[in-house]
Amino acid sequence: MSILFSQYHFPAPNGGIDLDNRLIVAPMCQYSSIDGVANDWHLTHWTNLMNSGAGAFIIEATAVTEEGRITPYCLGIYNDATAIAIKDILARARLQSAPIKVGIQLAHAGRKSSSHTPWDGGALIPPNEDMGWQTLAPSEVPHNPKEPAPESIDAAGLLRIKQGFVDAARRSHEAGFYFIEIHAAHGYLIHQFLSPLANKRTDEYGGSLENRMRYPLEVLAAIREVYEGVLGVRISATDWAEGGWDLEQCLVFCEKLKALNISYIHVSSGGVAHDQKIAIGPGYQVSFAKKVKELIGLPTIAVGLITEPQQAETILQNQEADCIALARAFLYQPRWGWQAAAVLDGQVFAAKQYWRCLPREHQNVFKSIKIGQR
Repeated sequence: MSILFSQYHFPAPNGGIDLDNRLIVAPMCQYSSIDGVANDWHLTHWTNLMNSGAGAFIIEATAVTEEGRITPYCLGIYNDATAIAIKDILARARLQSAPIKVGIQLAHAGRKSSSHTPWDGGALIPPNEDMGWQTLAPSEVPHNPKEPAPESIDAAGLLRIKQGFVDAARRSHEAGFYFIEIHAAHGYLIHQFLSPLANKRTDEYGGSLENRMRYPLEVLAAIREVYEGVLGVRISATDWAEGGWDLEQCLVFCEKLKALNISYIHVSSGGVAHDQKIAIGPGYQVSFAKKVKELIGLPTIAVGLITEPQQAETILQNQEADCIALARAFLYQPRWGWQAAAVLDGQVFAAKQYWRCLPREHQNVFKSIKIGQR
């Protein structure tokens, strides 16, 4: 029997959730909001990926404060308007979807906010230019040395942003998400505090590893106080840069996360160093996930250039991770889960309206969906 298409449980103080299989659609920014508000693009995008055959789907990095958006077009959940829109779109997207568990990734971009969209180059928009704003970070160190420096976050700012995460977690729960993931990877604010390349503070939040972990752990502890559901953390296991965050420090951080009853670790890498040198290849981040799984013992998601069904299955068979996340592969082929089930002799839920798309020899791939089932 395929491990990829076996059930999996994410634990939490409230009992946790069961996934129908171990395939996860990773969060992918869409840069398609106005003033942080979800719209019809998100409805189409979410509905499509909720009928992908995956056991879980995590919607894109969603800003917890207005200045925490990566671009002026990024999704937010930082006020009533953004929260109401997300709740409405999520409910509508579920009408014809498979019973997939949908989560949300909460984020603050820090010094990587106020940026152009990727298709417009992705560079920082200076605060004196149209649609730009002053970025905030642990220290006055720009991501790109040629860009204006961010402002160092003062004590009041730290409290305000932490409260932004807490309020966003409450709104996410009220919107009907099954779980929450905190973005502590890819060079965004939480990762910036962790990395000595971005964090040059001389107070209790900078310097030693213990100090650099302090604010991220305070944020997560505050969220856990108000939210008892499945709470995951996406991490960068290494900065891929000399003198930066590395796997050894990451494992210490993961032990701290375990003590906070974090439900899972989603293991990625990179993003904080402008001159990073990433050894890219198929499954290039799996070894990091394997170390977290072996040494920490929390449920672990592997991600990064995992593109073939048998590749995903082998990672699970080798006990290198507990679940597999794909991102761009699902954009290219939104029914990747169906194809993987056919290859691996698994079964997935799919809308009955689409059942006739598969050849007769693969009709056993599809499971029935009860009316009203979520």
